Amino acid sequence: MDTSKASKVPGQSANAKAGKISTKAGGKTRGQEAPVSHIGKVFFTLGGQDYVCSGNSVVSTNESTVSTAGHCLNEGPGAFATRWVFVPAYENGNAPYGSFAATELVTTAQWSDDGDITYDTGFAVVSNSNGTTLTDTVGASGVAFNQPRGEYYTAYGYPAASPFNGETLQSCAGSATDDPFGQTQSQGIPCNMTGGSSGGPWFLGSGSSSYQNSVNSFGYNTVRNTMFGPYWGSVIQQAYQNAQS
Repeated sequence: MDTSKASKVPGQSANAKAGKISTKAGGKTRGQEAPVSHIGKVFFTLGGQDYVCSGNSVVSTNESTVSTAGHCLNEGPGAFATRWVFVPAYENGNAPYGSFAATELVTTAQWSDDGDITYDTGFAVVSNSNGTTLTDTVGASGVAFNQPRGEYYTAYGYPAASPFNGETLQSCAGSATDDPFGQTQSQGIPCNMTGGSSGGPWFLGSGSSSYQNSVNSFGYNTVRNTMFGPYWGSVIQQAYQNAQS
């Protein structure tokens, strides 16, 4: 796995009237966490460059689905990634459960066709490892859609840009608030995770054992201390369903 470009994060950025959207969010973090079996680091190639993101094994009929950010799968708009690999419970180069290569990448049409960051979520279907499905190997999180806004979340990821190095799992937690500029339907929580944490799961409540309800997506250069994640409504639910079919 090529980690030489670990600080890079692909994604859609846009100059907006209130500030520039960036996939490098900032804010308050809870700190380093012990590895979690179903949360992992993602490696892939996009536009001829090698990148890293974060992801999570989610409950699915195929027992082989990983949630992540749309910009960790597709240029938005543009080409899909290649050499996409999920490494659950990654830490300091160690891969205790091996790696799972993607066989299919699925995101919302709003992201892949228009680069609309409101819908910046995707799902990767991965192959078995040593004859065993992802779910059977590491477990899987339940998912929830169309939930009330303003919930309390705990987010996880592998931030790779300074002051982090992408080698350990980090987390943030806080109550979600709406986009202060009203230009997306995404919600923000206090968080200082940087590039590389994109695609990491947001869980309802405290800890990593609850239902997943969003992913790390972007931050505003003009809004410190906040990581934004897309609202998981019916559009993202359909992408989730498509990944299982």
